[in-house]
Amino acid sequence: MSPAALTASSQLLAESFSATTGYTRAPAQEDPYRYQVGFGNGFVSEAVPDTIPYDGRNLPQRANYDLYIEQLNGTSFVTSRESMLNVWMHRIRPSCAHKPINPLEYNHDISAVFSSKNPKNSFVLCSKEWGPLATPSEMEPTNFWQGMKTIVGHGDPTQKEGVAVHQYAANVSMDEEAFVNHDGDYLVVPQQGRLDIQAELGRLMVIPGELVVIPAGLRFKVALPDGPSRGYIQEIFGSHFELPDLGPIGSNGLALPQDFEAPVASYDLETMTWEVIVKVVGKLYSYEQPHTPFDVVGWHGNYVPYKYKIGNLLALTSSKDQLDPSAYTILTAKSKIPGVSITDFCAFTPKWVNSLNSWRPPYYHRTMTAEVMGMIYGVYGGSAKTLEPGGLACDNAYVPHGETYEAWKKNAFIDLEPAMLGDGALSKYQVLPSFADESSRSSSFCLVTFALILSSDL
Repeated sequence: MSPAALTASSQLLAESFSATTGYTRAPAQEDPYRYQVGFGNGFVSEAVPDTIPYDGRNLPQRANYDLYIEQLNGTSFVTSRESMLNVWMHRIRPSCAHKPINPLEYNHDISAVFSSKNPKNSFVLCSKEWGPLATPSEMEPTNFWQGMKTIVGHGDPTQKEGVAVHQYAANVSMDEEAFVNHDGDYLVVPQQGRLDIQAELGRLMVIPGELVVIPAGLRFKVALPDGPSRGYIQEIFGSHFELPDLGPIGSNGLALPQDFEAPVASYDLETMTWEVIVKVVGKLYSYEQPHTPFDVVGWHGNYVPYKYKIGNLLALTSSKDQLDPSAYTILTAKSKIPGVSITDFCAFTPKWVNSLNSWRPPYYHRTMTAEVMGMIYGVYGGSAKTLEPGGLACDNAYVPHGETYEAWKKNAFIDLEPAMLGDGALSKYQVLPSFADESSRSSSFCLVTFALILSSDL
């Protein structure tokens, strides 16, 4: 190498740069919070520097700043390493510092035990649709947990396997109170109005068109920055959401891990009285404590809440025929049976369709999986159902469903050209601006009393 080349190389080395901090996603106009990115990562976050020890210990004899160290486990101690979920929190006061727990006297419409022996349940062998929940009146202030209504479900949290689908409608923010679900993870999809979620590990702003997952056992509160809000909740028992296997798709496809966002540590110093609402097997309990539950100064682990923009899904297409709906899965939850999921959360985003000499709308179908569909925005057009944004539809296992005769007649005789379908909407089965929850484990969803009354009023 010539002296000139060596000199140039030395200058390049002298002018190189290295990162000094980890990457976080910056605040935006509709979302003022900062996020770590990734799915299943072992995150570390400190609101105050030097909160977390970096010397091979989770539990030093005396934590920095005299904080209390507390672990939250989302899986058993002896589960496989790749399945292990836990988080260590460094907090101002321990979670056990609270008053006695008592049953909560509140007339709610939340269910969790979906058995044929439960008189509140009914297995209905037909398709059902529900409109959006009505916004509570100003005379009935209703916050997030008070506005939850169970529609369908299968299984039982005491058996550690099952799923429940709820709708919610709220018109006020939660005040000095937090909610914690001991039954399972929540996947929340707002349809109208943002959700400003404060969790123990930090804050998330969830916009319509996004989803958020809140793990079981993690306390949170919900504020409504845009006023009244409504949307959907999918709850799973005995499992946790994960990314689906990609198989022949390869290393890139569907939902990319870097598009998932987890909060950074954020803490309050409030010492007023707080109420914590606890859901256990569908029943509500509460306790008071003289301090905020949101006092975690730093944390590290992988059992965290996270959000995802549904429109980021990489939509797949084919040159002929149709792909199965599993090709549009964002998140899945495995059951106890290998190869069978408790549920798959699917979204059908805008995409080019160029399949030639093939039927393009959703085909006529009967399947062993039960399917629940919701709409975020747009116009429904995928079957004989009537469904509007904020509404919900259920096709139980083996129940026939498909397009109307008019839709068949139109699509059977049109000239096929490449087309962008679902543009400007969140789509299911190419043309339906909606999402889908498919339960592979259940033979049928059962409908609760509230859902049966609601559907009879439509």
